Amino acid sequence: MGVFVFLPLVLPLTAWPIARLAEQHLHPRTATRLLTAVAAVMALCSTVCLALVMVVGTAQLPGNPLPDGWSDPEVRAAVPYDEVVGKAAIPALCAVVAASARALWRHGRVRRRAHRALAGLPGTGVAVLPDDVPYAYALPGGRRDRVVVSTALLDCLEPGERRALFAHERAHLAARHHRFLLAVRLAALANPFLRPLRTAVSYTAERWADEAAARVVGDRRAVATAIGKAALVSRGTPVATLAGLAAPGPVPRRVAALLGPAPAVRTWPPVFTSVGLAAWAAAAGTAVSAMSSANAAVTMFLILRAATPF
Repeated sequence: MGVFVFLPLVLPLTAWPIARLAEQHLHPRTATRLLTAVAAVMALCSTVCLALVMVVGTAQLPGNPLPDGWSDPEVRAAVPYDEVVGKAAIPALCAVVAASARALWRHGRVRRRAHRALAGLPGTGVAVLPDDVPYAYALPGGRRDRVVVSTALLDCLEPGERRALFAHERAHLAARHHRFLLAVRLAALANPFLRPLRTAVSYTAERWADEAAARVVGDRRAVATAIGKAALVSRGTPVATLAGLAAPGPVPRRVAALLGPAPAVRTWPPVFTSVGLAAWAAAAGTAVSAMSSANAAVTMFLILRAATPF
């Protein structure tokens, strides 16, 4: 395997330029899908390689549960600096697994509590809660997807702005934005170098819903005004993986984008532009990461198979 086993751990750095440029130059739908795919693939590849290095580290520990043949010099020679990186990979992978499990558990717990809180209400697509705290968010799952909004927030908005709010939240549900947000959150936990992509997707998912709401309402300024008002009075959503109108983030940039023309829809940016070059760099980094992790996995499998007595 050699040093190639470490490449997927650092190749997410190649996606940093596109994480920033995609927010500015790509349609939000394209940016969200592209960045989520890059983050998911790179996180999976880095986790696979971390697990392979951990096998080498675990084989060095006394009383390890792995087959004796896996501690042969041939296995250890497959990873450079095996004594140091092998043992360091053990707590690193345990931390990744624990953090991911905690994030999934917390996300599921928040959604279950939210659905239980709405159990006594009519089974409509919109749940208006009498609450002095202003908030609005999209709640997927359960028997049906629902838009949850408090009366305090509705009282702050004009009729046209309320239409924009509901259109925004329905856009989150229709496009399943919670899945994109959860995927990039787990990816960032698997590899900290992917955190810029998580931040970018949090923004582009909101912009995606903004543009969808503007098409439904037919008034970009009304959507911008609703976002501005909601951001001033709202506390956001219960958890980062639930999307809402006033989600934390660069609200002034969202408002400014809505006050300008609608973004052009492109499936892929032009090659000879800054965003095009950044997109190809991220795609190349993703491809190299996938090939490196696949090569490392196959090589380790063959080495372990040869070292394991039958």
